[in-house]
Amino acid sequence: MSDSPIVTSMNEQSPCVPTHIAIIMDGNGRWASQRGLPRFEGHRRGLESLRRTITAAEELGVRYLTVYSFSSENWRRPVTEITELMGLLRRFIRNDLADLHARNVRIRVMGVQDGLSPDIVALLEDAEKLTAANTGLTFVVAFNYGSRREMTDAMRSLAEDVAAGRLAPSEITEEMVAGRLNTVGIPDPDLVIRTSGEQRLSNFMLWQASYSELVFSPVLWPDFGREALNASIEEYRQRDRRYGGISAAMGGNR
Repeated sequence: MSDSPIVTSMNEQSPCVPTHIAIIMDGNGRWASQRGLPRFEGHRRGLESLRRTITAAEELGVRYLTVYSFSSENWRRPVTEITELMGLLRRFIRNDLADLHARNVRIRVMGVQDGLSPDIVALLEDAEKLTAANTGLTFVVAFNYGSRREMTDAMRSLAEDVAAGRLAPSEITEEMVAGRLNTVGIPDPDLVIRTSGEQRLSNFMLWQASYSELVFSPVLWPDFGREALNASIEEYRQRDRRYGGISAAMGGNR
């Protein structure tokens, strides 16, 4: 598929490009297995794919790119694999942060700090602080994240306000709930992509993706890049988006 119908100049959004794309990066293990390689090699190549995808999103004019990098369920994986994944995160931040900052990319992190080592927490916080004033692509990293935990924490926060007399149950609105989620200030994703052909959300942005278009790409994550991203956007462009029965034009500008 040709890239030419969608490509725009850096940070100039085409009307056919979603404002916010969220990606469930899946298939690293299968990619490695198919090639007789250790799972770590799949994760390492997946990091290269992430770099390609961030660059492609910038050049296409996407304003927000969210990636599901480590779920709260991933702690069930073998200890050696978790150690390798944490090492890749450290390497990515240490090697890529300065470049992303120079490119005007803002980094946001969503998830909980439970179970994370202090140096990982510090690296994530430093990345957010350093890039907080940047105005280009907002790159959202869902790390140690689970949507049910996110919504539970939001409900608990509202319940505490009710118990303290600061809020009546009848006053709770959808906007209030959204305001207690990790994505405050970030628009809901227009397009959610899951790679590797799997067709489920896996506890990812369940509230925010209520009206998102879902594209299940057959491409394994280590092979994902500009061409696959363009293909997913092209499929998105063919959809007739509806919000409770109301049709909306494509392009991510709601």
